[in-house]
Amino acid sequence: MNVLVTGGAGYIGSHILKVLGAAGHRCVAYDNLAKGHAAAVGDVPLVCADVADAATLAATLSEYAIDLVIHMAAFIEAGESVDHPDKYFRNNTLIGLTLLDAMRETGVSRLVFSSTAAVYGRPTRVPIVETDRTDPINPYGASKLCVEHMLTAYARAYGMGFAALRYFNVAGAAPDGAIGEAHDPETHLIPLVLQVPLGQRHSVRIFGDDYDTPDGTCIRDYIHVMDLAEAHRLAAEAIEPGAVKVYNLGNGNGFSVKEIIDTCRAVTGHPIPAEPAPRRPGDPDRLIASSARAHAELGWRPHYADIEQIVAHAWAWHQGHPRGYGG
Repeated sequence: MNVLVTGGAGYIGSHILKVLGAAGHRCVAYDNLAKGHAAAVGDVPLVCADVADAATLAATLSEYAIDLVIHMAAFIEAGESVDHPDKYFRNNTLIGLTLLDAMRETGVSRLVFSSTAAVYGRPTRVPIVETDRTDPINPYGASKLCVEHMLTAYARAYGMGFAALRYFNVAGAAPDGAIGEAHDPETHLIPLVLQVPLGQRHSVRIFGDDYDTPDGTCIRDYIHVMDLAEAHRLAAEAIEPGAVKVYNLGNGNGFSVKEIIDTCRAVTGHPIPAEPAPRRPGDPDRLIASSARAHAELGWRPHYADIEQIVAHAWAWHQGHPRGYGG
């Protein structure tokens, strides 16, 4: 297939390019490089443009004879979305509509959408299954859920086929060390913790230690970025016309913030001081996925399910690239 990956120069998008290329698919990265890195795409063609640019987007879909789109371009910080909801609905929701219309215009009828566990809000049970209530508690999750509703409407009206992947906390790096996570500023827990043994910060903050969890800190389900990328490939190859399939993607195991910090201490051999800080807005107590549907329908299984292995791959990447793609 000819696949366009919006946000293809980003953390997850670049790993998707790697997995798709290894499977023989021809890829094009589409990224405005506001958050992504041109070096992350390797030899894959890169169109430097914004998804909001409907004319360039449609021209790219036509020029490269795209068969399927994987849509990764979005803002992803739940806390920021509470302070700036306009930014999230404009960028995440409205450009989703722009993309769908460009696809219709150019005859591209299949899309894999990067959704999120944030659509569930505070879950009524764990592990979460796809049929559980969706009730986002922050504009980030709401902006993604809006796009999921668009997919359902477009599938019914126009016969397009979609897969919406609701994934949990993504971590790790390519085992060969070629690509990894590089955000500026960094907001994800594991790379933030690893900045301490790298000498880039003195300690790590724990945002809230009074949650309804065994140690008082938030619990999250961590999925290796390469496993996530493989799920995108499987979902892309399984899309059916006129249907929307929704899949949770996680390991099914939850780890608290304190447990992640302890794992990073064990992997790096560094004491990593931690300091309590106030809760962030929009953070639920725990999010853990049931990925049984992805197992049954896509044949997907995580290959890197061990949290120490996930942290070890991240640590290897950050040691080799302490300044990200800049060195």
